Amino acid sequence: MVPVLLLLVLGIAEFGRAYNIQTTLSGAAREGVRSMAVQNDPGAARAAAQRAAASLPLGDGDISISPASCPVGGEAPAATATVTITYRMAFVTSLFAPAITLSGTGVMRCGG
Repeated sequence: MVPVLLLLVLGIAEFGRAYNIQTTLSGAAREGVRSMAVQNDPGAARAAAQRAAASLPLGDGDISISPASCPVGGEAPAATATVTITYRMAFVTSLFAPAITLSGTGVMRCGG
């Protein structure tokens, strides 16, 4: 009975950790896309996303911004910016899988 209970407790802990990372990624993507939509600066968007997910070691390669710059003026008033952050989470126990890839995406209309 103890092995089954231990497996259950470890599964709950791993799921909770994955859920925490997922919500962090979603929040960071929202902050990054807000910065991109308002400032039209991919560097500032990446920095905002990294600040919002300070607990995760995110590199510039983990953060994808599309398009590279928001259209300005009357070019395309309905254009949107998208920031997607991917993170490979390694399981602590490796009982379920060695790792999974989690991602968070934020979409906002350019210009705020």
